[in-house]
Amino acid sequence: MFFKLLLLFTIVPLVELYLLIELGKVVGAPLTIVLVGITGFIGVILAKAEGLAVLGRLRYQLEGGELPGDALLDGLFILVGSAFLLTPGLITDTFGFLFLVPLTRLPLRLFLKRKLAQMMADGSMNVYIRRW
Repeated sequence: MFFKLLLLFTIVPLVELYLLIELGKVVGAPLTIVLVGITGFIGVILAKAEGLAVLGRLRYQLEGGELPGDALLDGLFILVGSAFLLTPGLITDTFGFLFLVPLTRLPLRLFLKRKLAQMMADGSMNVYIRRW
């Protein structure tokens, strides 16, 4: 696991840097910088709007006595997507927007729910509930 994370945190930034340099060669450095800035700005606005929408849904579900499973997963995706958008680069921005947009977040949420259910069923993940 450590080796995979080490590769992730070294290879992804290097690939991002390479892509930004190549984009800069094609469209110019100033336009590349503006593009990174614009995606960050749009990402912040989208993250705030989606985060507030999920908080509202969480509050509504909790007040109604429901378990907010989907809303919590959406909140997780929004958090991760926002972190991706904070990292300058084309690949991380793409993943950040995929995690923030509700239309693309739905299939990601369904995939994660299936994966978690599979892990619980085969015993590779255990869930303990502690009653107070």
